[in-house]
Amino acid sequence: MAIIKTEIRRGVYIDSAKLMKLQRSLADFDGILDTGVIMGTDSNKELLSHIGLTSPEILASKPDELVIALKADDEKSAEFALSKVDELLAARKGNNDQDYQPRSLETAAGMLPDANWVIVSVAGRYAAGVTREALRLGKHVHLFSDNVSIEEEIELKKQARELGLLVMGPDCGTAMIGGMGLAFANKIRLGPIGIVAAAGTGLQQVACRIHQLGSGITSGIGTGGKDLSEKVGAITFLMALEVLARDPDTKVIVLTSKPPSPKVAEEVLKKARKAGKPVVINFIARPVTTLRDGNLFFATGLDDAARLAVELANNPPQIGSDIDVDLKIFKPEQKYLRGLFSGGTLAYEAQYILAGYLPKVWANSPLNKENKMENSLVSQEHSIIDLGEDEFTVGRLHPMMDNELRIRRLYEEAKDPEVAVIMLDVVIGYGSHPNPASEIAPAIKKVLDDTKKANRHLEIVCVVTGTDEDPQDFNEQVKLLKEAGAWVDPSNEVVVRRIGRILRALAERDSEDTAAIGKPVDLESLKKPMQAINVGLESFSENLKDQNAPYVQVDWKPPAGGNEKLAGILERMKNL
Repeated sequence: MAIIKTEIRRGVYIDSAKLMKLQRSLADFDGILDTGVIMGTDSNKELLSHIGLTSPEILASKPDELVIALKADDEKSAEFALSKVDELLAARKGNNDQDYQPRSLETAAGMLPDANWVIVSVAGRYAAGVTREALRLGKHVHLFSDNVSIEEEIELKKQARELGLLVMGPDCGTAMIGGMGLAFANKIRLGPIGIVAAAGTGLQQVACRIHQLGSGITSGIGTGGKDLSEKVGAITFLMALEVLARDPDTKVIVLTSKPPSPKVAEEVLKKARKAGKPVVINFIARPVTTLRDGNLFFATGLDDAARLAVELANNPPQIGSDIDVDLKIFKPEQKYLRGLFSGGTLAYEAQYILAGYLPKVWANSPLNKENKMENSLVSQEHSIIDLGEDEFTVGRLHPMMDNELRIRRLYEEAKDPEVAVIMLDVVIGYGSHPNPASEIAPAIKKVLDDTKKANRHLEIVCVVTGTDEDPQDFNEQVKLLKEAGAWVDPSNEVVVRRIGRILRALAERDSEDTAAIGKPVDLESLKKPMQAINVGLESFSENLKDQNAPYVQVDWKPPAGGNEKLAGILERMKNL
């Protein structure tokens, strides 16, 4: 009959890789049916219970205690396996030939004074303390550890921002800095593309595809999956974007992440528009409404992001201002759009496109019911009114045949001091007004003259839908509207995107920068040859050795023997 034998070792800390190796080694002994080797955390004990390896001693174990549980054929087999534990723990992997492993980060930093990175992969409850010590020593941190609280993550990243240091993580699976792969990484050639990723395997996939397409990267900076959450606010992501924007060797930047907070994604895009170089965006689950917006290029997936980045690096596009209006001519209070449409589908498309530029657009016939105007006769903020809706055509001709109602509304909207842009559609063809511009153009001229007298600029834009063979004479319609002072184009998308760029720029001109500013990251610290201190999984040191990077492996143990209360006291004493 099988028996379960347990052994609890107090005041011992062993990293997860060594635990796994010990567990597998014990399972190889004759007569051992199953094994469980864990640190006594609640989640680990729950896993042992799930596979039937538990006992009162195991349930009572503490997080800083080593728990060994064996299911064996008999007592003798179990005792023999347990007698080999010390021998197995003492065995070191052959290719890690560091003669002396220091016990502290400070000692390690003295041994390798030019180390610019600390890799942290200790258990999550200790990771914040190790990271704080690394920041105190002036090191960037690759925080591989997971199970770090969101509150600690925010605290660490704010501290790092003030010091001009990067905290990549927690739960940052990979990074590639200056051609050197950290943690789960690939060997990628150096090249002109920089990557910022809140997605570990996303970073790996984009970097590998860039390599396979014949190009390479300057740096692949991981941030941890929660960095683009609303709570964290993209602290590391924005710092990484900023330093790559300053890097002359980085010609193209790729931004990729797991589904980000919409609010935080907008803040990142706002910063990316100011990068001064092409930026490829791949935010998973974020709808793509355009393929290009100024210097931003939107990818449909990870492979597409890599393809775009390589193409842009090989064929650099012209990057200039995509605003053809001097924003200074608008009054500070001018910020809103009023769209006066006769075509319902054009109004719908305008709403869809503007969703990529503006936080909210009200409409009497909205795509999103939450954006329904309270009163179609009274505009609010950004508003698009389809005057062809039934509510406006009872007892009245459709606005494609009768311009009176639209012209009255044009006069009304132009008087609003907060309006910056008014859009009109002019749809010609059989059945439409025989010469709509003959009525609309004089109204536009009057409005522009009146606003000029009021020392205010108003941008009026028109889309004209028709052909040169229509009875109204398409070219004549465009000519009349332009002579009146309107900006005209036959593409509804072109017109709406121009409006979106102007209004977004006005909003960003007036809005405060919500991202806190810290000390800029020293670009040279990312470019100098990698030297790192590793605290935790020894396999990460082995990776560094394989890449010929100097490193120091720390023989780390939990402070105060894992006593969290005493460790907290020691931490506070350090900061005195």
